Amino acid sequence: MSPVWGHVAGVLILLMMFSFIGIWIWAWRKYHKPVFNRMARLPMEDEPEADVEEDRP
Repeated sequence: MSPVWGHVAGVLILLMMFSFIGIWIWAWRKYHKPVFNRMARLPMEDEPEADVEEDRP
């Protein structure tokens, strides 16, 4: 196996690692907190009664 493949694999791993860290930093910015809080409350909200009755056979 050529030693070039080791360098290629190393560069790809670094790119994936930096991409992961970049996405992680982007997601944890204060700008996104209101949206994440709203999405976190979605499972706790009740469905409207009209939608529940329509789903029944």
